[in-house]
Amino acid sequence: MSVRITALTDPDTNPAGRRLAWLASDADGIPVGSAFLRLYTKAGQEHLAALELHVHPAERRNRIGTRLLDAAVAAAHQDGRRCIITQAEAGSHGDRFLPARGFRKVLTLIYTRLSLAEADLTTLTEITERPHPGYRLTSWEGTVPDDLAETFVTSRHAMDDMPMGGTDFGTVVWDLDRVRAAAAAVEQRGDLLHTVVAIDESDGSIAGFTELVVPGDGKGDGQHYGTGVLPEHRGHGLGRWMKAASILQARERHPSLGGLLTDTAGNNPHMRHINDALGYAPIHTAFEYQLDLQG
Repeated sequence: MSVRITALTDPDTNPAGRRLAWLASDADGIPVGSAFLRLYTKAGQEHLAALELHVHPAERRNRIGTRLLDAAVAAAHQDGRRCIITQAEAGSHGDRFLPARGFRKVLTLIYTRLSLAEADLTTLTEITERPHPGYRLTSWEGTVPDDLAETFVTSRHAMDDMPMGGTDFGTVVWDLDRVRAAAAAVEQRGDLLHTVVAIDESDGSIAGFTELVVPGDGKGDGQHYGTGVLPEHRGHGLGRWMKAASILQARERHPSLGGLLTDTAGNNPHMRHINDALGYAPIHTAFEYQLDLQG
């Protein structure tokens, strides 16, 4: 089969990096596959590239995926990247393809969903109403309010020790510009960003946060983005408290919303326990793969 690989100009913009793209097409010009390579540009992640590769099922085993991968790897090498990461669902074609091309499995991700129609409202309400001495909850839509901006940026350090298995993910350095840019990106694509935080009443600082993105039309499924509690505030049940409040608020504000999705690292038993307790049920498992590039 005659296949042509064409490098494209990708208009996708992201505060965290730039993206390269390639299209595979057959002799008649019909697309049969594509590859996208995100080159991270923020401090702490300049060594990293993330790959998304797709081949039409009917065209697999014709080396299309290999040729797209070769183009992406060459570009990553040229840009001085140290590694490429990508994901594949367990048992999928990609789960077989990647190890054969030198990728190693570095992390297991467990995807779960909470059906809002079946959510245990009694349990969720009990969790949110249970006293947490020294703390209170507050929330906002969209960008963080100015009076909480500085402490919200500081609270992002709660994710610094997030279990990442063997992934060479680097360090995500958060500042106010990055926080606001992330919120703006959600708004620009028409979705709604909802944040719940736990406030330390002794000084008004944010002890932890949880973020949820809901489709702009309030239908389908929402997606949890991140939940974290600063190390000095752990052990008080704040993660479960914030997430339960987020669930109830989403259900109340978006009655047509079907469910909430989240993914958790297999080596993060604490967050998995929280999700289990809140009623999230597994839907599938994926693996993070990494290709280490040599000089």
